[in-house]
Amino acid sequence: MNKFLDAVKVALSSVWTNKLRSFMMVLGNVVAVTSIIAVVSLIRGMDTYVSNAIIGEVGAGTFRVERVGFVTSEEEEQRARRRNPVITTKDMRAISEFSGNVEAVMAEMSSGADVSFGETTLEGTQIRGVSPDYAEFSGFDADVGRIPSRLEVERSRPVALLGADTAENLFKGRNPLDQIIRIRNTHFRVVGVAEKKGSVFGNSQDEFAVIPLGSFNKIFGARWSLSLSVKPVDPAVMTAAMEDTRVALRIQRHLGPKDDDNFGMLTSDTLISFWRSFSAGIFAVLLGIVSLSLVVGGIVIMNIMLMVVSERTREIGLRKALGARRRDIMWQILTESTTLSMIGGLIGTGLGFALAFAIEAFSPVPASIETWSVALGLGMTSTVGLFFGLYPAMRAASLDPIEALRRE
Repeated sequence: MNKFLDAVKVALSSVWTNKLRSFMMVLGNVVAVTSIIAVVSLIRGMDTYVSNAIIGEVGAGTFRVERVGFVTSEEEEQRARRRNPVITTKDMRAISEFSGNVEAVMAEMSSGADVSFGETTLEGTQIRGVSPDYAEFSGFDADVGRIPSRLEVERSRPVALLGADTAENLFKGRNPLDQIIRIRNTHFRVVGVAEKKGSVFGNSQDEFAVIPLGSFNKIFGARWSLSLSVKPVDPAVMTAAMEDTRVALRIQRHLGPKDDDNFGMLTSDTLISFWRSFSAGIFAVLLGIVSLSLVVGGIVIMNIMLMVVSERTREIGLRKALGARRRDIMWQILTESTTLSMIGGLIGTGLGFALAFAIEAFSPVPASIETWSVALGLGMTSTVGLFFGLYPAMRAASLDPIEALRRE
C-alpha cells in the first residue's frame, strides 16, 4: 500500500510540475468520459420522458385501434392508408358488443380550428371530438368545473372542456365556466377546464378543447377515420381483450381466414419498446465513437509515458542499482499512468454532469444521472491507463542499471 501511495504522490507531483503536458495527456480521457456521462444521462432521461409521454397519450392499461397502426416509414404508412378502410362507430360498437373482456371503448377524432371568445381568437387549437365512454379513460379530469356528462355527449350538446392553456389565453384570468366560445362559428358552453399536463419537447399539451363527437362531426364532417381507445376490464386480460378486439373487427369487416388485418393495434408498451431499441442503437453508436477518443487518449498517454521514462532513465537506473526489482519499476510506471488517466476520468465526470444539466436547463431535453455510467467512465479510463502504460512500464523495467546511470 505504501508503494502504491508513493507512486500516486509521484504522479500528482508530475501533474503539478508539468501542467500543460499533463493536460494534453488526459485530454482524450476527459473528452471521452464527458461524452459517456452526458450521453447516458440524456438518453436515460429521454427514456423516462418519452415513456411518460407515450403512456399519457396512449394510456396505461389500454390499447389503441387505428386505421394505420404502428409503422416505421412514410411509404409503409401510405400503403396502409390505401389498403385499410376508415375506422367508424360501427367498429366501436362491434368491439363493445363482442367481448366480455372489454370495459369501455372510446372513439376520438381531432382537428385544428380557431377558437374565439369576444375579441380574442386562438388559431389552430386542437379540437377533440369524443364518444360517451371517454370519461373511463385518463387525461380528461377537470381541475375547474366538470367534464361533459355522458348524456351531453350522447345527445351532442354544445358543451366543451378546455385545456388549461386554452382557457388561460382565451379568458385572461376571468372565470371560464358557463362562458360561450365559438369553434368555427359554432357556439359551445364551457363546463370545465382540464388539469394541466405540461409540455412535451416544448410543445404544450394544454391547448385543446374537448367536445362531443356528434358536434365535431357537424363542424368537420364525419368521413374521417376514428381512433379507438379500448380499456380491458382488468389489465391482466389485456392480451385476451386485444385478441377479442381483433376477432370482432375481422368479423365486422368480413375478412376471410387468409386475409390480412386491415386495421392497426398498438399499446404503450409497443411504442416504448420501439423507442428504447432506437435509443439503445444511438447509445451503441455514440459509445463506439467515444471509444475512439479513449484509444487516441491512450496512445497519447503511452507516448508521454515513454517520454517520462526517457527523462527519468538515470532515476530508474539508480533505483535498480539500489535493489529495486523489475516489478517495482513496472508498478511505479503503471500506477503513474493509471493515476493520470483517472484524473482525466474524474474531470470528465464533472464536466459530463455539468453538460447534461446545462442541456436540461436550456432545452426541453431532460437528464437523469446514472451511477453505473460514472463507474463505466472511470473503469474505462483506468483500463486505458493500465493498457497503454504497460509498454512504457516494461521498457522502464528492462533498462540496464549500468547503461541507465551512464546517460546524461
